[in-house]
Amino acid sequence: MKTLRLEITEEGISKAGEIIRKGGLVAFPTETVYGLGADALNADAVRAVYAAKGRPSDNPMIVHIAEVEDVYDLATEVNESTKKLMEAFWPGPVTFVLPKKSIVPDATTGGLGTVAVRLPASETARKVIAASERPIAAPSANISGKPSPTTAEDVLEDMDGRIDAVLMGEACGVGIESTVIDCTGETPVILRPGFVTAEMVSEILGKECAIDPHLLEKPSEILDPAEGSADADFKPKSPGMKYKHYSPEARVRIVEGDPAPYKKEAEEEGIRTAVLDYKGDTGEAARRFFADLRELDRQGIELILVCAIEEKGLGFSIMNRMLKSAGYDVIN
Repeated sequence: MKTLRLEITEEGISKAGEIIRKGGLVAFPTETVYGLGADALNADAVRAVYAAKGRPSDNPMIVHIAEVEDVYDLATEVNESTKKLMEAFWPGPVTFVLPKKSIVPDATTGGLGTVAVRLPASETARKVIAASERPIAAPSANISGKPSPTTAEDVLEDMDGRIDAVLMGEACGVGIESTVIDCTGETPVILRPGFVTAEMVSEILGKECAIDPHLLEKPSEILDPAEGSADADFKPKSPGMKYKHYSPEARVRIVEGDPAPYKKEAEEEGIRTAVLDYKGDTGEAARRFFADLRELDRQGIELILVCAIEEKGLGFSIMNRMLKSAGYDVIN
């Protein structure tokens, strides 16, 4: 398959919308990471996304919409708390898990009775959705398990020849995927942390926002997406809850403290080693982490030592990505 490179022009966006409308796959920029878009209501198109990514079919997709009111085409119920959060954070890097309408195929939701919906802040993304005249299922545009792509070049590194087109847009400003909030119960529950934090949600609602327990503990088993859904008992409500994620070719280790002795030891053993230290700057860490992992792979680095960040606010979201990229390998 020849993967088209489309410019961010009226013509390019129109072409992207046409490809998606006809069942094809197009990668496009959002404010978080690049998404791999398909018609969310076309089960065959969604299955093609799973195939292109090597993504297990029980890993639900996030459905992207162009206008707030489009959520009512997909969800049977939007409670008052969710409406408040939508007013506060949409358009933006927040996804809401809601009871789904039958129009949304099981292929899109991983067989669940819920649908995850997001209205992106990226004007380019909303234009692509509008041009397609469809809600767009769009996980990150990478091979499952690898670092999420934040540039068009990252996408092509993984997807060239696998998908119909890439919109050659800007680098993503946020740099980590959206916060996913389960809004099906009385208390909202964060299933995947992101740029919008639990503290921010609680401030809007004036009540506690819960954190899914899976985010607070090391998993007993880290499943490789290439091996499929080995754990049939756990049905993830959000991407990022079940499988190995964000891993470069290099080994990644999280360091709590000074990385210099570990770098020296590795280099004395002939291991090409690099250190990522964001000096506690959570915004920079969010923007750069995935891109840095990919760049160090390109340089042939074999070991990446990542300095831990305080797990508070946005730092909790970033450490979630860092720990997953390292397979929870932490040097104390």
